[in-house]
Amino acid sequence: MPTRGEALQQTRVVDLSDDKSIYGVKLLADMGADVIRPEPEAGDLLRHRGPFDEESGESLWYSFFASSRRHFTVDEASSASLYELNALLGCADLCFLGNENTLAERVNVEAAQTRNPKLVVIDVTPFGSSGPWRDFKAPDLVASALGGSSGITGDDYTPPLKLFGELNFTISGAYAATAALAGLYHAHQTGEGQRIEVPVHECIASSLEHVFMWYYYHEHFPNARAQALERRGSLHWTNLYVVMPTKNGAMMVTPTPNIEAQLAWLIEEDAFQDLLDSKFEEPENRRHYFERMMDVIREWVATEDTEELFYKAQERHAPYGWVQTVSQVASNPQLEARSWWQTAKVADRKVPGPGIPFHFKDTPGRIADSEWLEMDANSVLDAVGWEK
Repeated sequence: MPTRGEALQQTRVVDLSDDKSIYGVKLLADMGADVIRPEPEAGDLLRHRGPFDEESGESLWYSFFASSRRHFTVDEASSASLYELNALLGCADLCFLGNENTLAERVNVEAAQTRNPKLVVIDVTPFGSSGPWRDFKAPDLVASALGGSSGITGDDYTPPLKLFGELNFTISGAYAATAALAGLYHAHQTGEGQRIEVPVHECIASSLEHVFMWYYYHEHFPNARAQALERRGSLHWTNLYVVMPTKNGAMMVTPTPNIEAQLAWLIEEDAFQDLLDSKFEEPENRRHYFERMMDVIREWVATEDTEELFYKAQERHAPYGWVQTVSQVASNPQLEARSWWQTAKVADRKVPGPGIPFHFKDTPGRIADSEWLEMDANSVLDAVGWEK
């Protein structure tokens, strides 16, 4: 793959990830890393993930998550082919391992790190290499349940909900990319590589934010009814961030960070009702004041046009969020103005899709078309163009 002048253009990556970390490799590939993704002769299992392109039948999922890479076939029955695969690790900076990738079991990481002491290995597994659950499997739904993210979704009168798509593996992929960059920096500074474990279970638990804060410090919150925060849909634990229906849509509404400015806006709209009552000035009534303010805001928001309300809020520096549909996001003028949408090659045509979540001024990233390497009589290293 030609050099594109991006941040990681000097970085070589062997991608033996599975669905738990492929997004992390994508982030590095779209930053310009030279990523090689070997595939077994039977084909990459992740190519069977939908949705699929209507014309070619190819996986749109795979086209997105496996972007900006070079691919070649490994004959697992051939010792020579496996030797070539292992030789790649001797010339790489990073290697991602996924326990559901069959080729990850065919590389000798210890031998590779002996030959290549600067090699950084990112090992992403459901639960890590130790502990009583180390051998358990966990697809996204199971990972969500055991990690705790499913348990806090929905309301107390509904079953827990599955998060959209494979959000849990997007989280572990982002953590894997961060770990890779940290390991790469350390290797550049010291000449020492390392093997870094990224357990999906721990990634999910660490992203639950207020859940553990509530668990350990619930006695300090006046609205706490139990040690665990009850499931409450979209409602924030402070009760001051709420998705409310508008006249023709929905809005994420909060009076924070400036409660006084919100009150002034309600007065301007003649929608303040009893919020100026002197009883709310008493310290013991402040909690009731906030509860009453949210009720008043809900009644007012229900009479407002969604888009007009959003722009009114922006003018007043109020962080209201316009809840948009997928089709609205697809035509969002902000994303269009920043040229966020990019095209990817699927079969013989270009398909528009999501861009990359970063903009580097001097080393901009971009999504590049994947390439398939035909070995013929050449070795993998010759075809790839890597030298030790």
